[in-house]
Amino acid sequence: MTVTADFISVQGLSKGYPSRNGCVDALQNISFSVKEGEFVAVVGPSGCGKSTLLKLLAGLLLPSKGEAYLRGSPINSPRRDIGVVFQSPVLLPWRSVLENVLLPVDVLHLAGNSYRKVAMELLSLVGLQDFAHRYPQELSGGMQQRVAIARALVHDPAMLLMDEPFGALDAMTREQMNLELQRVWLERKKTILLITHSIPEAVFLADRVLVMTSRPGRIMNTVPIDIPRPRRLEAMNLPQFCATVSSIRAEFNAKGALDA
Repeated sequence: MTVTADFISVQGLSKGYPSRNGCVDALQNISFSVKEGEFVAVVGPSGCGKSTLLKLLAGLLLPSKGEAYLRGSPINSPRRDIGVVFQSPVLLPWRSVLENVLLPVDVLHLAGNSYRKVAMELLSLVGLQDFAHRYPQELSGGMQQRVAIARALVHDPAMLLMDEPFGALDAMTREQMNLELQRVWLERKKTILLITHSIPEAVFLADRVLVMTSRPGRIMNTVPIDIPRPRRLEAMNLPQFCATVSSIRAEFNAKGALDA
């Protein structure tokens, strides 16, 4: 895949929240860049500001200091070219699977008929073409998250932000969803930033892993992942994989504390 530098650029990003005793710093002087088409994962201890970072990149929060840019344009409000997948799929129970995928099309007042074909193609991509007219309550948790991924992609965003999208799933379903996400990423060539508590998940999916400190969150290391793609689950048994996971875990001085 051909990539170009600084598709996403984060420069000196800080975020504080007011409290009774002054200001609580969630993030402090965060700087990094992401290349176009790159898959970057962010790991860190609970409360280190990972979700705050994602909300800043999604334009849902404004920073206290610093700037974030997508394609050279500042991110200061929600944008059509940014898709977001949260831990909960948040599907509307009265809308069918297809109608849920088309929700951004409705919200953005796009030409619905042309996007209906796109939505069906995405449902086929995530293996749910036969469930287009079912309702969320008829789907498993993993299937619902596949719908959420298709929904985030339907309007063709430049960047996909994912905040612990598989955190609520059981271990076996989570592994299968990791394979599914890797396949979708390889086929759609999207730039992805994934927030996760699971070091193995980050190493399995990412080209690079950003390692954050405890609050106030800072980037303390960037770890390149050189394991060939496509990666199979058996890759988790490779010495290189295990060594990378161990080296990241050692930075927290916590024995498995981050594993989901």
